[in-house]
Amino acid sequence: MPGMVLFGRRWAIASDDLVFPGFFELVVRVLWWIGILTLYLMHRGKLDCAGGALLSSYLIVLMILLAVVICTVSAIMCVSMRGTICNPGPRKSMSKLLYIRLALFFPEMVWASLGAAWVADGVQCDRTVVNGIIATVVVRTQIWCPVTLRRASPCFISSRTISGTTRSLPRWSATPQGAPSCRSRTTDYDLVGGDQLNCHFGSILHTTGLQYRDFIHVSFHDKVYELPFIVALDHRKESVVVAVRGTMSLQDVLTDLSAESEVLDVECEVQDRLAHKGISQAARYVYRRLINDGILSQAFSIAPEYRLVIVGHSLGGGAAALLATMLRAAYPQVRCYAFSPPRGLWSKALHEYSQSFIVSLVLGKDVIPRLSVTNLEDLKRRILRVVAHCNKPKYKILLHGLWYELFGGNPNFPTELDGGDQEVLTQPLLGEQSLLTRWSPAYSFSSDSPLDSSPKYPPLYPPGRIIHLQEEGASGRFGCCSAAQYSAKWSHEAEFSKILIGPKMLTDHMPDIVMRALDSLVSDRAACVSCPAQGVSGVDVA
Repeated sequence: MPGMVLFGRRWAIASDDLVFPGFFELVVRVLWWIGILTLYLMHRGKLDCAGGALLSSYLIVLMILLAVVICTVSAIMCVSMRGTICNPGPRKSMSKLLYIRLALFFPEMVWASLGAAWVADGVQCDRTVVNGIIATVVVRTQIWCPVTLRRASPCFISSRTISGTTRSLPRWSATPQGAPSCRSRTTDYDLVGGDQLNCHFGSILHTTGLQYRDFIHVSFHDKVYELPFIVALDHRKESVVVAVRGTMSLQDVLTDLSAESEVLDVECEVQDRLAHKGISQAARYVYRRLINDGILSQAFSIAPEYRLVIVGHSLGGGAAALLATMLRAAYPQVRCYAFSPPRGLWSKALHEYSQSFIVSLVLGKDVIPRLSVTNLEDLKRRILRVVAHCNKPKYKILLHGLWYELFGGNPNFPTELDGGDQEVLTQPLLGEQSLLTRWSPAYSFSSDSPLDSSPKYPPLYPPGRIIHLQEEGASGRFGCCSAAQYSAKWSHEAEFSKILIGPKMLTDHMPDIVMRALDSLVSDRAACVSCPAQGVSGVDVA
């Protein structure tokens, strides 16, 4: 696992990372050597032309050189397969082999240049042989560049953000297929944000099925700590709905990453009011807009008998929960439905306080409702523990994982140590240190290791009561072979205290996947939500 030291510096690749690159190069080199040998044996009788002796010598030396490279690459592969992730001792000869392999690039390039020069001098020999030599020069160049530059390409992440100014809200017309068109007609209502082509609001109309007149306020304004939101009237449920958008821009990501804790300024009897700083600031922004700009007053002046409902997904779900808590003093009947909210939202006391008016919904192994700073620390410790316990080489683990992803089967791959070492591993969070110290003196934990340090952040909890949607049966490796069936149950927050690694840990968080699961659950008459736990006040989840 520790990076290799070459030319006086430590690199970002380990000595057991060269199995698959070595295999790829070995296959190419062997095929190349076979091709040159075949060319030489089939056409050596036609090399009695001018310059033919040089070409014959060139092909023989090239085959010898390729044979040396093949042997070196084979040795690199074999050595890279030895040992385990935390035991690089059997691979200590890797650096010498790499020096030899790098040194062989020089004679390869020199010999390729000589071959190109001989061909350029107009050798009067069989064209097949000449073309074969040209091909060897080209192939050598194509192999040499990727091998030396394989890990030199940087990765870039780009994001598009939304910005804009206040302007008039467009009036929408529908296309013949029922989808909203993107064109502007001014009205007396205000829309905030950067919907230049008027498509964002058209998508909202098309998705919700609401009418233009049902919307009180639409904001696409998006900055750090300032989230887009809408306020609309749901006449069927007789509710004033505030919907807060989740993470969609770089500004939203920065809000997510502001994971320090701050005291939530709310009017309630809870003493411990710590909350996620970024989400708390975002909820405070929406609160100020709703109250100071008179948006909620306008909504309830139109429908005074309606109740207040706040919803959101992901980051928006966390902000919706905090916003509902802030508004509860003025609107005691407020209800909040947080879809896939982050776990690290607020203190245990606020989690218990919110159970009477907030419901969270989590799908499957979604990583976000299990995500908090303390859970990330726990995941880091568990990964290091698994790595330290591993007694299988890295390439076998990767091959097993690839087989599981392609063909399914048993995902469990036994990697624990056998025999007497098991006693060492039963000591919590100490086995790693003893193993790494004994196996690899060059790779050990320092005193500030995450395995020894206490969490820098207090533990935070998810909002309200939690409905957990779980998939029943298999729906295919990638969810496309058959329709998935879901069941729903009330779950305790402790069930989401650890991050689960799985193929659907990210896809289960996507809004369209969550909506599909909810639609499937609603359409299935046999599905039901189990009864609330005894001693916990009921929540209206209609």
